[in-house]
Amino acid sequence: MAADIGKKIKELRTNKNLTLKDLSEKTNLSIGYLSQLERGLTTIAIDSLENIAKVLDTDIACFFREHKNSKKAVLRNHEKEVFEIINSQFIYYHLTNDVESKNLLPRLIEILPSMMEEKIITYQHEGEEFIYVLEGILTMIIDNEQYALYPGDSAHIDSNRVHNWANYTNKKVKLLTVHTPNFLKKA
Repeated sequence: MAADIGKKIKELRTNKNLTLKDLSEKTNLSIGYLSQLERGLTTIAIDSLENIAKVLDTDIACFFREHKNSKKAVLRNHEKEVFEIINSQFIYYHLTNDVESKNLLPRLIEILPSMMEEKIITYQHEGEEFIYVLEGILTMIIDNEQYALYPGDSAHIDSNRVHNWANYTNKKVKLLTVHTPNFLKKA
């Protein structure tokens, strides 16, 4: 994976006509380190990768996506890819090879520990969703009522109810979600 990330960084850097020195100055990472990174000889911390993504005007998730049009019905665990990372805390994986043509959107979400207990901002939208906690303790708000969901607990709601979730523990929370309608579905 390090080689793929490095290759993508080099591709984006050269497309922007940036030298390693330019990227080094904008990210405060050494030229030697960036060179090793681009050749897949070292790994990178998420916060440093996020910094590089900002300089290269891209989303951090682009370093993890493979662009393939597979319509296979079976998705093996080792084939699962990061789809999106939000605020260096929420990591989204799609659990289907055919996300753009299905009505359901199944995802695995990992929520990294939060440094502080911030107020959960609730929202609502069209559809319904199912949440199943696999690992950790999920704090969930539904209609302004707070719930602690433990491994094996689930919630199934109409998405027009105000809701959201967070991780207020010092351990990772892992959950399975299924949403409908699939907002990524192409018409």
